[in-house]
Amino acid sequence: EQSARVSYVAAPLIGGRARSGSSKDVRSPADQREVVGQVTEASGADVAAAMAAAQAAFPAWERTPASERAAALDGAADRLQGRLPELVALIVREGGRTQADAVSEVREAIDFCRYYAAQAREKFAQPIPLPGPTGERNSLSLHGRGVFVCISPWNFPLAIFVGQIAAALAAGNTVVAKPAEQTPLVAALAVELLHHAGIPGGALAFLPGDGRIGAALVAAREGAGVAFTGSTEVARLIAQALAGKDGPLVPLIAETGGQNTLIADSSALPEQVVRDVVASAFNSAGQRCSALRVLFIQTDIADRVCEMLAGAMQELRIGDPADLRTDVGPVIDEAARGVLQAHARWLDSFATPIFTCPLDEEATRHGTFFAPRAYEIDSIARLEREVFGPILHVVRWRAEDLDQVC
Repeated sequence: EQSARVSYVAAPLIGGRARSGSSKDVRSPADQREVVGQVTEASGADVAAAMAAAQAAFPAWERTPASERAAALDGAADRLQGRLPELVALIVREGGRTQADAVSEVREAIDFCRYYAAQAREKFAQPIPLPGPTGERNSLSLHGRGVFVCISPWNFPLAIFVGQIAAALAAGNTVVAKPAEQTPLVAALAVELLHHAGIPGGALAFLPGDGRIGAALVAAREGAGVAFTGSTEVARLIAQALAGKDGPLVPLIAETGGQNTLIADSSALPEQVVRDVVASAFNSAGQRCSALRVLFIQTDIADRVCEMLAGAMQELRIGDPADLRTDVGPVIDEAARGVLQAHARWLDSFATPIFTCPLDEEATRHGTFFAPRAYEIDSIARLEREVFGPILHVVRWRAEDLDQVC
């Protein structure tokens, strides 16, 4: 309720100072009439200033004892815990995630801060002794690389955003962070909490914006590393851009997409299969890197499982993610819904429908809702790329073909 009364603001932060500019509304995917806050997006000049400032701040942050860096991250964890209800409400409003998913996400962000604080103490506080021949003493000393560019997605607007930043800061790097274009407000609040916990303004810059800002950050000469979570296509573009740069090789840490599958044979308990499939395919409206996209089910139990799957899907409640009764909220925006609708039309042309959840017109008319659905297809080869949302594909397989399926 606190979040519902507050209008949030996100703006570029460089050296701890906010940059001004024209702002635009950030609206809730569950109800496009609701303005959650305003965002001022970064400019090309902001990119150059942020990278230069982060590079200038790097020596001092890298010299900061690992124990102090760790203490700041532990302090951030405490602040995230203290603001958990507000963060949950904001994730629900801006990201369209259900309350249960949002609670888990805040806890994950807290875990990231504590984990990387522990890693800083263990690996960076003092040199690590190495085994060596008699009379010789060898040690490994770990240091930051420089400025890390962190580019995160909208489906975990707090946890992945904070996780990337915490890892880079723990290792002694300074960070320029770009959140997803759709979820700058959650990220801005996270940066505020990190700064209040003791991360210097110079060590962590914040640049909200679209893909052009991300591309400019990757291309900047000061960059010493990139952490990215998102599509495989964008990761390839980043890798190509880094490969074309002069100077030392720049590491890319990328978590990307794919067709996640579950293979169930005739020994599986159908009730358990269906429970797990529904959770993995449709939680977070299927908008997770780890969401189930393809269920391979042995022919001997396929009819029963598909019937049970349709029955379980009938029980899903689609609607306002702020309602505790809701199982599935909206997809993130109209562009995402358009991709899902096009994919569903393509499936309708050849696939066998298993079930499509009904949408309550009154409850979903003002948001970007897409009905979860399942189809039976003849081969995973039909799927050329991951479609990010609540569409499950089911493929039957015969017992003698298990090796081929794998």
